[in-house]
Amino acid sequence: MTSPHDATALAESIAAAALDRKASDLAILDLRDVSSVTDFFVICTGRSDVHVRAICDRVEEKLGEEDERPIAREGVTHGRWALLDYGNVVVHVFQPEARAFYDLERLWSHAPRFTSESTSAIDHGRP
Repeated sequence: MTSPHDATALAESIAAAALDRKASDLAILDLRDVSSVTDFFVICTGRSDVHVRAICDRVEEKLGEEDERPIAREGVTHGRWALLDYGNVVVHVFQPEARAFYDLERLWSHAPRFTSESTSAIDHGRP
């Protein structure tokens, strides 16, 4: 598992890769103080099953260049809700209807939330 500082950088790399493939409504939830399961969720939306797969492919490609491989990947083939688990960072790529249905931001509303415009504000100095 990566250190918290590495998890922050990993979340930012994932966000950048998703945005490379035109992911929309990107959000990073900082779960470090509210969950022992993972440090961050990166959540974004793709317009179709093809778009969801393309976003996931880009994330895996970019992180592979950094020698990071997902521990698990689910739903990529069907493309309604794909999950890539990198240990301290879990990526959720939804189609709009699935994102609205599962509403992870509401379920984790007590976690600090960063958008694609504010990802550089994630605290790099946390232990």
